[in-house]
Order: sequence, then C-alpha cells, then structure tokens
Amino acid sequence: QLQFVESGGGLVQPGGSLRLSCAASGFTLDDYDIGWFRQAPGKEREGVSCIKRWDDNTYYADSVKGRFTISRDNGKNTVYLQMNSLKPEDTAAYSCGATDCTALNTAWSMPRVFGSWGQGTQVTVSS
Repeated sequence: QLQFVESGGGLVQPGGSLRLSCAASGFTLDDYDIGWFRQAPGKEREGVSCIKRWDDNTYYADSVKGRFTISRDNGKNTVYLQMNSLKPEDTAAYSCGATDCTALNTAWSMPRVFGSWGQGTQVTVSS
C-alpha cells in the first residue's frame, strides 16, 4: 500500500514562506504522479499542485499559481511544496498522495488518490 509522510507545516505570518515535504517508503515516488492537497476547516479537500512521473511536468490550481512550487528529489524519494507569499486563506491541513495529474488538472475540487490519504501537516497563516 502506498504510504506517505508529510512534514514541514507550521505557523507563519501572511507573506511568509514554508516548504512542505512528502516522503515515501517502500516504493519509488518517481513511478507515480504525486499531488499536494489541502483541507481547511469546514471545507472540502481540494487539489493544490501536481507533478507528473518521469517528465516532472507540473500543474497548479489557480489559487496558488505563481506562489507555490512543486518539485521532486529522486535521491531522497521526496516531493516538496515550496509555498511563498502565504495568505490566511492558505490555512489548511496539507497532505500528499499518488494521483493522476491530468485528471486532477481538470477537477481540482474533486481530488482522488490511489490508496489512502496521509495524516497531513497543518499550515496556519496568521498574524
């Protein structure tokens, strides 16, 4: 079963930055499209960003385009989400998972992953 461990969340002021990490064990992340997702209190989970397997093409939801950057380090079997210019509306629990970037890019509000969702890491943007 595909399992992921997210880390790097925290409390940050508006305009600040954080880098989230998505680590995997027991399988190679580069064999899968990997997405980042978030769920704010009282809201449905949504997709945020995605990186394709093998060619590393990247995709972003409009709400984060130009502020977030997804990347992959195959040597560390880890996918990152660099988040800059953070806003209070970015506050959410962020999780990663294996997905289909092509499908996710057409329906960011209906994210699906292969396997289970990770526990996630909390990001709070507040002054």
